[in-house]
Amino acid sequence: MTTAALPQDNPARRLDLAALLDTVGAWILALAWISPLLFAFWAAFHTPQATLAFDLTAGWTLDNLRRAWAAAPWLQYLVNTFGLVSLILIGQLVLCTLAAYAFARFTFRGRDLLFLVILLQLFVLPEVLIVENYAMTARLGLLDSLFGMGLPYMASAFGIFLLRQAFKQVPQELEDAARVEGCGTLGVLWRVYVPAARPTYLAYALVSVSTHWNNFLWPLVVTSSPETRPLTVGLSLFGAPESGVDISLISAATLMTIAPLLVGFLIFQRQFLQAFLRAGIR
Repeated sequence: MTTAALPQDNPARRLDLAALLDTVGAWILALAWISPLLFAFWAAFHTPQATLAFDLTAGWTLDNLRRAWAAAPWLQYLVNTFGLVSLILIGQLVLCTLAAYAFARFTFRGRDLLFLVILLQLFVLPEVLIVENYAMTARLGLLDSLFGMGLPYMASAFGIFLLRQAFKQVPQELEDAARVEGCGTLGVLWRVYVPAARPTYLAYALVSVSTHWNNFLWPLVVTSSPETRPLTVGLSLFGAPESGVDISLISAATLMTIAPLLVGFLIFQRQFLQAFLRAGIR
């Protein structure tokens, strides 16, 4: 009496099924992530009636963009935001570079303990420090100013950590060669370490700009006039219920607010990904 051979499990089939499930899951997550942006794009170019009815035959219009642009000082908000993120980025690059260089290449008493204290700041949410930051900003007389908005973020624990890791990868021979050529401490930093860590600087700059471009709570607390408000605060006031809720108008304003970031990401997406692949946290 013979028994039929049982079908054996096919490892290649299991791998194909797992790859298919991964692909389907990735598409579902991508669509869920981008769906609010797609809806905002749809609403910005349609009337409120067509937007809520999802009328695919409705005509497209630029009237929402024109009305939204005329309803608030967006150009002033945009200039304030550019100034704010530029000020924060410059301060972070200078302070984080000097601190990271000291932690990576100098030996001094308490270095490891001090670096551990800096790393502990990564576990403290910025919102926890809002009251103290506001009190200090008020004592310095920097309320309702771009410098007052940017000052609490200029010393970044993440930036110090990231640049320290990048500097530690630089061969000691390059520093020795620079010193033989007559470079001092800052000369070695500028001519050796900064160029070697360029991918890390690019990745960090993109993260910093996108983070502080979208920052809302602290600018809302510290600003009180249109002359200093960034885009996020201006958008929240524009979309406030007491101003009237027009989904198409709010979507048009939202699209104008995020457009610079979207354009920047489309331009620098390859450099952004390559920078993190080459100079990620090691």
